[in-house]
Amino acid sequence: MKDLDHAMAELGPWLTQKEDRRKAAVSRFIIGSVIAIVAALVIGAGLGLAGAPMPVVLIAAIGAALGILAFAGYPLQQLRKEVKHGLNTRLAQAFGLTYSPKPPSPARYDDFVSHGLLPGSDRRAFEDHFAGEAHGADFELYEAHLEQRRQTKDRTYYVTVFHGVLIRMSFPRTVEGVTLVTRDMGMFNGLEAFSRRHFSGRKLERIGLVDPKFERLFEVYGTDQVMARYLLTPSFMERLLRLEEILAGKNVRCVFDEDLVPESGRGELLIAAETGNKFEPGSLFSRLDDRKRVATLHAEFRLIEDIIETLLQPPSEGGGLAT
Repeated sequence: MKDLDHAMAELGPWLTQKEDRRKAAVSRFIIGSVIAIVAALVIGAGLGLAGAPMPVVLIAAIGAALGILAFAGYPLQQLRKEVKHGLNTRLAQAFGLTYSPKPPSPARYDDFVSHGLLPGSDRRAFEDHFAGEAHGADFELYEAHLEQRRQTKDRTYYVTVFHGVLIRMSFPRTVEGVTLVTRDMGMFNGLEAFSRRHFSGRKLERIGLVDPKFERLFEVYGTDQVMARYLLTPSFMERLLRLEEILAGKNVRCVFDEDLVPESGRGELLIAAETGNKFEPGSLFSRLDDRKRVATLHAEFRLIEDIIETLLQPPSEGGGLAT
């Protein structure tokens, strides 16, 4: 099912079976929306004529409308969850992966934060967990949505500080010390270097890259100059840039740390990239068996396969983390 035509042949009938449910759910939502608007107007007008204060009028009218919309949209919401889970599960299996709507545990999340790959957050959500194995390396990918609380004199609100994918790879190669790859911050590089001078009780030094192309894009800090250059080959750095292109995201950054898998004879790589929301089933206001719906998800699974191949293919195929 890695071929799109094959995927359509396999998934099309399953989606078509749910088309009557989709039409009924959409009709219910549309009718409910009309009723919600009418109810809000009637309740608002009635309370207004009765002399109720305007805040009471607005709260009652909006509350009634939202309640009706929630009731009317419930079947559509449930169908969306079912379609998303079914499509992601079937496509994941076709690509040799497992899928779950939420990660059993957000792999290495605290390490992502402690290494500075993710900002601190007051509210967080995780979803769409994929796992697999290739070239002797274990692979996990999941999505994270992180928000920080903001407060003014009048209100408290939340702003998104990260929405993207987190990747963990465990591979058969020993890692010593810490090697951290961040993005070049231009005039703020000096401040970044100062903040990285001591990390988890270990001194990190700025490490120059051999290739000037990567030197312009990335800043590297590490505890071991030799190990850092051993890990950050031109081939690996090319793949890191290619990963950003594949993800259609930005600000890819990563870390190797010996303490992540101590004394295991394996290394571990953590990667974060800002991509927004992916692996969604698309609008339910169009036919479920629409080829574009399957094509979009299929392309995102190709993306996962490309990530694995980009970073983990054996050295005989052009370098990589596997041995």
